[in-house]
Amino acid sequence: MTADRTTDVTALGTVLGVWAHPDDETYLAGGLLAALRDAGNRVVCVTATRGEAADPSATAGERIALAALRTRELEAALSILGVAEHHWLDHPDGGCSALDPVRPARHLARLIEAVRVDTVLTFGPDGFTGHPDHRAVSAWTDLAVRLATGAGVVPRVLHAVASDHPVDPGLDADFGVFDLGQPRVCADEDVLVRLPLTGEALDRKVAALLAQESQTSALVAAVGADRFRAWVATEHWAAPEVG
Repeated sequence: MTADRTTDVTALGTVLGVWAHPDDETYLAGGLLAALRDAGNRVVCVTATRGEAADPSATAGERIALAALRTRELEAALSILGVAEHHWLDHPDGGCSALDPVRPARHLARLIEAVRVDTVLTFGPDGFTGHPDHRAVSAWTDLAVRLATGAGVVPRVLHAVASDHPVDPGLDADFGVFDLGQPRVCADEDVLVRLPLTGEALDRKVAALLAQESQTSALVAAVGADRFRAWVATEHWAAPEVG
């Protein structure tokens, strides 16, 4: 598919979303995934880890419990978004960048070929927040797309990007959202898919985020529901940078 700007989500065809941790999919693409499913598009999501390292001070037993909790939370969130097809890669949270990228890339390439993917949604090389797992998943996905093209499948790749009109810089700074690295910032003309969410569409995304309570409850309690809703209300996607 060509990298043309679109306001019609159905033009994205069959979509594969590739993420590092539970909640990445909802924060970055919850509205888009739900809109695609409502339109009848096939959506398949892949999550590289179960997010067990979210608390760096947790014991081994606590990590096992957190992985189980985040698994249940993600299942609930995807159900709200209407996404029924999901795959775990079960790589170690916080350890994706240490892995040989060929194995996960081959796994993803086989999935791209089997699903006959038209569009891949994932992180850019920046990882959006700079997280090493996000950046590793971006690299795996790029390699997977190259490997899959031998089977005649050439999907469009879209990266999550930030707008050059940030919604709430104070929240970003206060909660260290970009402490590990800044996202790619795009002007409006470089954004291929911009999805502003209001009403029931925003309610649905927020409900999916709140279903992942272990990751969202503290933030919502700190900033309030209205500020949180405004912060997650627009999604931006752009073609990979060239060069």
